[in-house]
Amino acid sequence: MDDMANDAPHTASHGDPTGGPAADLDVEAFTAAIENFNRFYIRLPVLEKLPFTTLSVLDTLAFGGSPRRLTELTKTEQVSQPGITQLVTRLERDGLVERRPDPSDGRAVLVHITEAGREVGRSRRADRSRHLRPLIERLTPEQRRAITDALPALTRLAELGRGQG
Repeated sequence: MDDMANDAPHTASHGDPTGGPAADLDVEAFTAAIENFNRFYIRLPVLEKLPFTTLSVLDTLAFGGSPRRLTELTKTEQVSQPGITQLVTRLERDGLVERRPDPSDGRAVLVHITEAGREVGRSRRADRSRHLRPLIERLTPEQRRAITDALPALTRLAELGRGQG
């Protein structure tokens, strides 16, 4: 955790210097803490190793709404049309997604996540939880409570970032 403190910018003004809604939160320190945690979190050992873009597409379909058109996945995943087409072809071959005609537009195809695709996400979450549990047990009760108290706000922030709020 000391690295996180060293990575956090030290500013005279915590939060929003304009006195706006974020004035009670040091957004730069929050950003540094999230980035530091993400660097650690994405590198947790997992049983099933898959490329980030593959996992991102499966996550988008599982939590961001399935089915999706290829053009939508191109935008959300920030991958070219040929790249997303190639990836979806590979995922379909592996049984993680299915392509079906769009009932509202016969020319378009919708990508659906399969149960096997959902299982990839569940498996990764279980693996990461297994690695995080002993670390979380080393935190003080106050630190664990602070994380628990922050979960609704972090969930809401993610929803806002995905445009669901």
